Amino acid sequence: MKLARRIDRALALIVIITLFLLFGCLLKIYSNLTFAEGEDTTFDSVGAKYVSFYDNSDKLTIKTESKTVKEAIDRAGIIINAGDKVEPGLDAEINADNFFINIYRARPVIIKDGTVEKYLMTASYDVKTIAGEAGLLIYDGDEIEMLPNTDFLEVGVASMYKVVRNGGRTVTEDVEIPFAEETVKDASLETGKSEVRQLGEVGLKKVTYNVYYIDNKEVSREVIAEEVVREPVARVVAVGVRRSLPPASETCAEWVRAAGVAESDVAAAIDLIYHESGCRVDARNASSGAYGIPQALPGNKMAAAGADWETNPITQIRWMSGYVSRYGGWTGALNFWYEHGWY
Repeated sequence: MKLARRIDRALALIVIITLFLLFGCLLKIYSNLTFAEGEDTTFDSVGAKYVSFYDNSDKLTIKTESKTVKEAIDRAGIIINAGDKVEPGLDAEINADNFFINIYRARPVIIKDGTVEKYLMTASYDVKTIAGEAGLLIYDGDEIEMLPNTDFLEVGVASMYKVVRNGGRTVTEDVEIPFAEETVKDASLETGKSEVRQLGEVGLKKVTYNVYYIDNKEVSREVIAEEVVREPVARVVAVGVRRSLPPASETCAEWVRAAGVAESDVAAAIDLIYHESGCRVDARNASSGAYGIPQALPGNKMAAAGADWETNPITQIRWMSGYVSRYGGWTGALNFWYEHGWY
């Protein structure tokens, strides 16, 4: 009987432990359930985006109308402490759905340089970056060693590093290269409108300096070497140049469509045609002799599209369609015209 009771108690204990573990698993699953995976009952806004935060091993996804990373963090109720690192930066724009934000938490660090001892909170694990955050200048050839924490009761859980000086007097630093701003005209956009076609990215170069001292204080430095590690990428903004069509363009549009031009290209085709000839079949350039709607030079090139090339606007535009293919089509030819004044 005693043995049976012990077995029953053991089984009951196993059941209790199993239920406890199962409850813990369910609680963990529920706590990790993001708004993106569950049902969002707060709002359904057209401008809202899903934003996921990765904070060490934790993940949180919210649906938010926040414009910047900082706004999203504030709305999610996430606390950012001194020394924590957020990628992308707090001022970065949330410009896409399913946007990801990484949060790297700062940890205590002690770094020793001779008799100097610096304490700081940092999210970095790069030793040169840590030294720079501590205000220490690391020369080429110097080494930074990680030390075992033998004074746990005094310094707590701080990671400890030691700078080993090797007599260097040159310093190599990473220097950002700013990106350029470029503007391109785009005939597919209305005049007054613009679009960012390519985001700018800063470049990076390594610059080595020879450092000069007086009484152990730096007084000047001289660049002795530069190496570009990453070229900058220009920021490209397209500016609309498409103009309103003239009142008389309806007839021209009929000719363009009859010539087989796709509806999506009609506006660009008419714009280019009016720049070249005003959509006049018998337009002639007095100086060059270019003729017709496309201003072909010589005009008899258009005979390839039909024997009536001198008088038929549809024949002329059909020939022009083949000609603009060298620019990738009507929009490409129009963009080229806006850049150069000819096509």
